[in-house]
Amino acid sequence: MPDLRDMELLAALARNMHFARAAAESGISQPAFSARIRNLEMDLGAPIVKRGNRFMGFTKEGEIALRWAHRMIADAQGLRQEIQQSLGQLSGNLVIGTVPTALPFVANLAAKLREMHDSLAIQVYSRSADQITQGLEDFSLDAGVTYMDSTIPSGTKGQHNFDERYELLLPHGLMAGNDSEISWKDAAAFPLCLLTRNMFNRRIIDEAFATANAVPNIVMETDALTASLVQLTNGSAGTIATEQLAESNSVAVDILRLRLVDPVVTKPIGVIVSDREPVLPAVRALLKVVAQAA
Repeated sequence: MPDLRDMELLAALARNMHFARAAAESGISQPAFSARIRNLEMDLGAPIVKRGNRFMGFTKEGEIALRWAHRMIADAQGLRQEIQQSLGQLSGNLVIGTVPTALPFVANLAAKLREMHDSLAIQVYSRSADQITQGLEDFSLDAGVTYMDSTIPSGTKGQHNFDERYELLLPHGLMAGNDSEISWKDAAAFPLCLLTRNMFNRRIIDEAFATANAVPNIVMETDALTASLVQLTNGSAGTIATEQLAESNSVAVDILRLRLVDPVVTKPIGVIVSDREPVLPAVRALLKVVAQAA
């Protein structure tokens, strides 16, 4: 039976995709790390790592082992959190994956959660909707904040929290006037920096432009919101952002904000977690904060 330490090493390898970096993160030498992975393979009776001149990923059996590794780690963490909570303090880690446009919402949730449990370490990762679903399935994420207008993945439960609404953000040099709204068709004429096509938000934007029978002038694509905001603040291009992101401190106050209409598009966002028992105490605490914010 593999021990928990082996599972933690396997998870570290998945995070780093590199033996030396995974060993450094785990606090052991690379030879010792590699030896434990080989011993794990012997124990399981199957190769779990694809090997070449460098780490090349996991075998099919390795992917199975990794899913169980994440589950074992999550269960062990839940046990520790339950014990700590019984002693009057909630500690440990809470890992949240969020679609990029919901980062301000998640940041506020994390701040409120830390006010209640200052010993809880919260990790927030920007992920696509598909990556969030996968992360909940393989236990690499404890919770996700994602779009709720499609069927919630099996094995999860969720709560709708707010609706995304969309705005065109422009440097003042690209447009004069004091309009408060703009059609998607007119917005298409401006140079735009948008998220990459693998992101659900980009698919929403593309559908809105298609509905308006417009082809956007895309000058840059990125999977990081910060890159689009840099383009915005240096005057190179506009972007399309959610109302919540536009109201956050990450957007300069001198940026022109125009509500997008014709069509008016809204998309529900909510928190989803694995539907299993026992519930991780940190997840219970998160859901309590979410309910209070609703």
